[in-house]
Amino acid sequence: MLLDPVPTFLLRESIDLLLPYVTRMVNASLAQGRLPPSERHAIVTPLLKKPGLDVSDMSSYRPLSNLSFMSKVVKRAETAQLNDYLLINNLIPRYQSAYRKKHSTETALLRVWSDTLNAADTRQVTLLGLLGLSSEFDCVDQDLLLQRLEHGFGLADVVLRWINSFLSDRTQQVAYAGELSTTRPLLFGVPQSSVLGPLLYILYTAELEQVVTRHGMRLHQYADDSQLYIHVTVSDTAVAVQCLAACVSEVNHWMRASRLRINPAKTEVCGWVLTSN
Repeated sequence: MLLDPVPTFLLRESIDLLLPYVTRMVNASLAQGRLPPSERHAIVTPLLKKPGLDVSDMSSYRPLSNLSFMSKVVKRAETAQLNDYLLINNLIPRYQSAYRKKHSTETALLRVWSDTLNAADTRQVTLLGLLGLSSEFDCVDQDLLLQRLEHGFGLADVVLRWINSFLSDRTQQVAYAGELSTTRPLLFGVPQSSVLGPLLYILYTAELEQVVTRHGMRLHQYADDSQLYIHVTVSDTAVAVQCLAACVSEVNHWMRASRLRINPAKTEVCGWVLTSN
């Protein structure tokens, strides 16, 4: 409501009258490769992740960003077109289950578990590394993202200009206890609360699969959570441990080069020994 003087429900009730104007605004933004500055401003409200957490600890809060209605409409149109392009050209990372139709945490779990059961059928054990990141969406290097979109996914011209406009000169204010903070620029990151931000994050980290496969390991991701695993015979478990350690080391190096950071508190390693019937 702070960014939209007209309530969204009123716009929806009058959509038959307003649709031609909304369509022109969306098409103009996409054709010009520009998102107006007013559509790049957010009002952030800190919400407790769950009742009972320490209210004086900033990590207890989840930021909820309020964006203007028109910015959401334009971003949905851009995301739909970008998704179509990626799907037609088979460019979406194959083993990423987040923010995709017919993919979920369930499909990520099923793939890893199915591979583990198949390994057990051939009397192999599985070594699994679970990696989590810290503030991953907020740490994305925007210049590096644009380079990867251009060279890795073939985006150029007006499309790349629009995404650059979407990322550049973003600002936000924090709303708390009925007060608004001063406006602050956002120099890094992609907006997690938007429909486009998560897709851009997936493309930003797409190279990770190449890093993992170089070590003979498999990868499956759900957003910033990565599962690295390898199947070996019992006699080769020591080799598998060395392989996992080398893989995690290179992944950590790649993360640092990408301005991302592995969170030790969200990272663990486990081994599975299953008896196949």
